Amino acid sequence: GKKSRIEGKIISSDRDLVALVFYGTEQSKNPRNSFKHVYVYHDLNEPGAKRVQEVDALRGEKGAKLAAETIGSGETSLGDALWCCANLYSDIKLRLSHKRLMIFTCRDEPHGGDSVKDRQARTKASDLKETGVVIDLMHLMKPGGFNISLFFCDIVSPPEDESEMGLQLQPSDKLEDLQKRVRAKELKKRTLARLNLCLGEGINVAVGIYATAVAARKPGSIKLYRETNEPVRSKTRTFHTQTGSLLLPSEIKKAQYYGGKEIVMERDEVDAIKKFDDPGLFLIGFKPMEKLKLLHHIRPAVFLYPEEDEVKGSSCLFSALLKKCSERNVFALCRFISRRNYPPRFVALLPQNEELGEGKVQITPPGFNVIYLPFADDLRTLDPPQFPSASQTQVDKMKEIVSKLRFKYRSEGFENPVIQQHFRNLEALALDMMAPEEIEDLIMPKVDQIDQRLGPLVQEFKDLVYPAYYNPESKPAAKRKTGQSGAEKKPKVELTEDELKAHVQNGTLAKLTVPVLKDACKQFGVRTTGTKKQELIDALIARLGS
Repeated sequence: GKKSRIEGKIISSDRDLVALVFYGTEQSKNPRNSFKHVYVYHDLNEPGAKRVQEVDALRGEKGAKLAAETIGSGETSLGDALWCCANLYSDIKLRLSHKRLMIFTCRDEPHGGDSVKDRQARTKASDLKETGVVIDLMHLMKPGGFNISLFFCDIVSPPEDESEMGLQLQPSDKLEDLQKRVRAKELKKRTLARLNLCLGEGINVAVGIYATAVAARKPGSIKLYRETNEPVRSKTRTFHTQTGSLLLPSEIKKAQYYGGKEIVMERDEVDAIKKFDDPGLFLIGFKPMEKLKLLHHIRPAVFLYPEEDEVKGSSCLFSALLKKCSERNVFALCRFISRRNYPPRFVALLPQNEELGEGKVQITPPGFNVIYLPFADDLRTLDPPQFPSASQTQVDKMKEIVSKLRFKYRSEGFENPVIQQHFRNLEALALDMMAPEEIEDLIMPKVDQIDQRLGPLVQEFKDLVYPAYYNPESKPAAKRKTGQSGAEKKPKVELTEDELKAHVQNGTLAKLTVPVLKDACKQFGVRTTGTKKQELIDALIARLGS
C-alpha cells in the first residue's frame, strides 16, 4: 500500500515532500538520535525511484523478516514520534503550503493506559496543530473494534467539514478503503476562486469554486542542457524592428485598425474596456429543471460550496437554498464573472445532494454544479442527413438489447490506458525493471460477456434491419470489369407463400430487394400500380395480409 502511494505522489505531485517514520521499534534512527524506539525510514524529501524500491523491500514475508531484523519491535511512545516529526518539519528551510501527518495504527491505546505517555502525546499533538500541521488517523480494524474515543480523539485534527465526521470514526478493514481515505486526505481542497453569490440587495453568500474533475494528461517534456543534463529556462524579449533596441513592457502599446485608422490604446485602457463588472455570482431567477437541455453543455462544470470563514452564516443560507431548489426541482439562473476582467457568462446552478457509500465515505458532496450556458451566438443550426425511420418492431428489439447491456457506470472504475502505460514505462526505466508491468485496458468491450448476455437478440435484430441474404461483415463485391460477360448472373431467389406471409406479419418486407419483390408479385399474380418499392410492398400486403 505504501509503495503505491509513493508512486502516486511521484505522478500527481512530485514536488511534495514525503517522510516515513516508524514508532514502537526496537532500533532507533532519527536526527541526532534524540528519541528511542523511533525509526526514521525516510526523511522529509521528494519521493524518487530509490525510495519506492526501499519500501517495496518491506512487502511480503521477506519484507516482514527484513523489517524485524532492521527495525524490530519495542516500546511505544507516540509523543516522541510526534516530536521527531516536528523536528523533521523544522529542519526544512522551504516554505510549505500545507503540512499533513497521517498516523497508521491498529491500536486504540498505544501506551496501554500509561497516563504520563498519553499526556505527553496530547501535548505534542497540540503543539503540532498550532504550527499548522493537520494530523489524520488512518486506523485499521482490530478484533473487538477500534475505539477512537479512548485516546486518539484528542490527537487528530478536527474534520475540515461535517461530512468527514463519520469517515473519521470508522476504521478501515480493506486495503482499498484505506487507500481511498489516504487519497481523499492528501489532496488539498483548493478553490479556483472565492466569490460572493448575490441573492438580492444586501444579501451575499460567500462561496468557493472547485473543480471536481480535471482531465488527466501526460506531463509535458522538460528541455535539458545536453552537456550538464540540467533543466533550461526560456525567456522572451521584444526588440524594436528598426533600431534593434530592447523594449520594456511600459513601451509597448496595443492598436486596432478601425475605419482605416490605427487606434492606439494604453494597457490600462485595454483593461478598462475588458472590465464588465466585479467578480461574483448574481442571481437572476429560477427555472424548472426540464428547461435545462443536454445541448446546453458546452464546457466542464465546476462545483459551488459555501465559505463560512469569509462570511458568517453562508453555510446556513446556502444549505437552505440548496434544499429548496432540490425539493422544488428547479435550478438557479445566474450571471457569473469568475475573475477580474473576465467576460460575464450565464450559468445554471444545479442542486446536488450528499451521498454516502460504505464506511460513511462521501460519494458526492452537497452543493451546486455550475453549468455554463451557451449564448445565442454559440448555437448552430445543423442540417443532418435524412435516413429511413426505424419501425416499431426494430425499436422494441433494440430496447431489449439496451436493457441487457445496461450497467452502473462509475468513472473511478476506468483508468486512462494511455496514461497508465506511459507511467508504467517510466516506472520500468526508473526502477531498472526488465519490462513494464502489464496494464488492463478497462475501456475495451468484454465481447464474451456481451455475447453471453445478449444470446440470440443480435441475430434477431440483424434479421429485422438488414435486407435478406445481406452479410454486414462480408467485404463489398468487386466491380465487374468492362467486357465481362453477363451470362453469370445470380440465381433468382423464390420465396414460398408462408415465408412472404411471415415477412408481412413481422413487418420485414422492406428488407427484401426490389427484384425479389417484383418476382414475388409475378409468382402470386399480384397486380401493382407502379414499380417503386413501397408500391410493391403495399400490393403484397393487400394480397397476402387479407
